[in-house]
Amino acid sequence: MTAQVLVLYYSKHGSVAALAEKIAIGIAQAGATAVIRCIASFDSAQPCRHPLVSDADLTQCQGLAFGSPVRFGNMAAEAKAFWDNTSSAWLKGELINKAAGVFTSSGSMHGGNEANLLSMMLPLLHHGMVLMGIPYAEPELHNTQTGGTPYGPTHVSGLQGNNKLSVDEQRLAVAFGKRLAQLSMALKSAGFDK
Repeated sequence: MTAQVLVLYYSKHGSVAALAEKIAIGIAQAGATAVIRCIASFDSAQPCRHPLVSDADLTQCQGLAFGSPVRFGNMAAEAKAFWDNTSSAWLKGELINKAAGVFTSSGSMHGGNEANLLSMMLPLLHHGMVLMGIPYAEPELHNTQTGGTPYGPTHVSGLQGNNKLSVDEQRLAVAFGKRLAQLSMALKSAGFDK
């Protein structure tokens, strides 16, 4: 049984968008449908690489990968504002028992990636979603010298803002997408995503 998995992100300089695209590849490899959508910037002059998210995109998915850059150990204000406006979906329980995971990017190795991923999980938990990360069975978690955590895929862009994902970061994002798609399909098949 297939599932539709929403890859929802906000990206300022392109690193989070690059992770979103790799996650979508993993989702497709697992046999699910990836729908990539972005959250609008407060700066209307900043374009999105993908279409803007709609309420229907959020409520019609069976799984969700949510990404944001790090802002002092938290998600970007645009991403927080998006979740602050999902009360209607919360009141109706439209995301309960749907699979979810998070991903991020920072400018430095100790830029708050893991703190951000944990903070990004909070609205998903309030919506009743089933959270997942990346198990240490993925060898890249042991090998990476840049991004990648058990909480979700990450990228470290460095002070120059390098948007090019390392091989380990790419592989972890694809593996995360596959796992999210598999969990989404399993929950849908078992009737838990209703």
